[in-house]
Amino acid sequence: MADRDTVHYDGPAGGWGSLRGITRIFGKELPAPGVLDTLAHQNKPGGFMCTSCAWTKPAHHNPLEFCENGAKATLWELTTRRCTPDFFAGHTLCELKGWSDHDLEQQGRLTHPLRYDRETDRYLPCSWEEAFAAIGDNLKRLDPQSAVFYTSGRASLETAYLYQLFARLYGTNNLPDSSNMCHETTSISLKKVIGASVGTSVFEDFSACDAIFFFGQNTGSNSPRFLHPLQEAVKRGCRIVAFNPVVEKGLVAMINPQSPTEMLTGHETPISSHYLQVKAGGDIAAIMGLCKHVLDREDEARARGESVLDHDFIARHTHDFEAFTDKIRATSWEEIEDNSGLTRDALREAGEVYVEAERVIGIYGMGLTQQVHGFDNVAMLVNLLLMKGNIGRDGTGISPVRGHSNVQGQRTVGISEKPELVPMDKLARLFGFSPPMEKGLNTVETCEGVLAGTVKAFIGLGGNFLRAIPEQEAVAEAWQRLELTVQIATKLNRSHLVPGRAAYLLPCLGRSEEDRQAGGPQTVTMEDTFSCIHGSVGRRKPASEHLLSEPAIVAGIAKAVLAPNPKLRWDDWVGDYGKVRDLIEATYPQEFRGFNERLFTPGGFYRGNSARERIWKTASGKAEFTVPKELSATGFEDRPGRYRLITLRSNDQFNTTIYGYSDRLRGIEGTRDVLLINPDDMARAGLAEGQVVALASDADDGRERRVGGLKVLPFDLPDGCLGGYYPELNPLIPLSHHDVQSKTPAAKAVPVRILTGAAASG
Repeated sequence: MADRDTVHYDGPAGGWGSLRGITRIFGKELPAPGVLDTLAHQNKPGGFMCTSCAWTKPAHHNPLEFCENGAKATLWELTTRRCTPDFFAGHTLCELKGWSDHDLEQQGRLTHPLRYDRETDRYLPCSWEEAFAAIGDNLKRLDPQSAVFYTSGRASLETAYLYQLFARLYGTNNLPDSSNMCHETTSISLKKVIGASVGTSVFEDFSACDAIFFFGQNTGSNSPRFLHPLQEAVKRGCRIVAFNPVVEKGLVAMINPQSPTEMLTGHETPISSHYLQVKAGGDIAAIMGLCKHVLDREDEARARGESVLDHDFIARHTHDFEAFTDKIRATSWEEIEDNSGLTRDALREAGEVYVEAERVIGIYGMGLTQQVHGFDNVAMLVNLLLMKGNIGRDGTGISPVRGHSNVQGQRTVGISEKPELVPMDKLARLFGFSPPMEKGLNTVETCEGVLAGTVKAFIGLGGNFLRAIPEQEAVAEAWQRLELTVQIATKLNRSHLVPGRAAYLLPCLGRSEEDRQAGGPQTVTMEDTFSCIHGSVGRRKPASEHLLSEPAIVAGIAKAVLAPNPKLRWDDWVGDYGKVRDLIEATYPQEFRGFNERLFTPGGFYRGNSARERIWKTASGKAEFTVPKELSATGFEDRPGRYRLITLRSNDQFNTTIYGYSDRLRGIEGTRDVLLINPDDMARAGLAEGQVVALASDADDGRERRVGGLKVLPFDLPDGCLGGYYPELNPLIPLSHHDVQSKTPAAKAVPVRILTGAAASG
């Protein structure tokens, strides 16, 4: 745990610090009238669903059902600041490239459709009709396989359905999304081992579990509302075991900001009973250690005529258990300790929590998915749960925590580069066309296509693609050779500063704003991390009379590109989103039956999960035990001078949106240009606190990658591990450094070396 020799935060998550964080952003943004009413209805039935994380809108909600980051996201969207054509008249894109991410978004809401003028290097205002016509002309000239249709995780189910329909009518499955950069490993691994590509737990399971095992998920910053059910679980006797290289305050202790008693007394609730600082990339070995202890305890129990394992479940519902146990027994504790960075005693203690618990939930985040062998990380956690039948019972399950508000839902309604995951036959019947069946491009493949010159056009439905990807500098340089770039956004970000030969920046409504169409005010829907669908209603006045909704923008481009078809009723669909929901129900009748009637079901309506019902849609028809090929998930060997870099998000950001420079929960203030390293590694490397260094890629591909100007800070990390902020350190991640099976960039263990002196500045 952190001590006086490292930068750290002494307080708990939540509490007065959380309220001060919200107040600071409130004062900076000077939000529009009505923002307090919006916050009062945020994440409640009949209200609007937060644009931040994908945590649920619970049926039995708190008086205030928002967290610090959720409030910041709403204040950020409802700012009174405006980024008008006058702003762009005064600034070239070349000049704006020198601005920080924070300062770009701080200009406020975009107000007018804009086109890039190469002669002046400025965005100029244009009409919507002009933009749609020009985009249509460009797309019609291109081979559909050279165009990419990207989505961030924010767009509604209605928008996502229309977007994927447009792309396929145009002729391509090039539909990458932000899931490719975070939880695609989940989709691949869970589909293979349990037959369902999303988690099996639901919100109510947290009221029935006896233990929760956390791997690589920072609840305090990334999904703070999760702290409430965790606190309640601990108070009723549930034990929480956390595995993370970084000691994150949200998994250590919290004060509930909605409890007057806790706020006034400062009484905090300890969260994790065991906190194990696993080495970056060491989770496969750590979970193997847990499994090894479970088998040891099973051997002891059988000698007494008892059992620890759920033998009936294993026999009836699983496949390849013997191969899995053979691997566990053949792996020595020495190998496990060396690869995990943890002692066998610590792993045995944690394993005993699992043995003693009747019902266990496995939680994980990008600490597992963003590794070269991320598939094996996730599959090993499933192995652990299967040993005692902890999937398919109340109070159990595998539960990946999604980071963006509708990233899971977009996949549900067809945003996928994999045609086999989409009911193409239903799309063909509904709309009278032959959908493309060639596999499309994911995010990494899109970047490869940009570098190779085979990708010619990019349409971005939200997000900050160029800032979020690996290999940023090379891709950004090649990006300027694209024939067409279109960015649909609410605020200016760095991706907008790298235009293609023809480029358009199209401003859209925010989710908290009233979306009034021909049929009146509209409702949109999202899917939360538990596969529940929620209606969301915005009520604030739009930031500009010139804004269009995301469905209207998608329809406007589609009409400019596609030939007339009586089955494509774009104007009707934009006028009444209920008609889009009818299409979603017709395409996915089992998951979305009675869609329009169930919009405001308290807690959302559950679209179902076969694995939760112990129906295993796998190759064997059973849940699969798997055998990892490696004990380390990093994909590279350790060697002198090579470190494992972990990219982190601060308490003052959401994805690439930087709200400010206060990472309160880690004790870092005023800067994001830092290198976090433990004191022993500092001493071995001859570094001093405050020294400015650079990081260079240490990948074995011969390419130079470097980020400089990083201030050394002593921080509590395992030996050989470094920390620094995403997205600033993304240029160090090779495009080839990704999960073997899903191609998710491996941002949680990046091979780097530290440069000092002349090497750092050269």
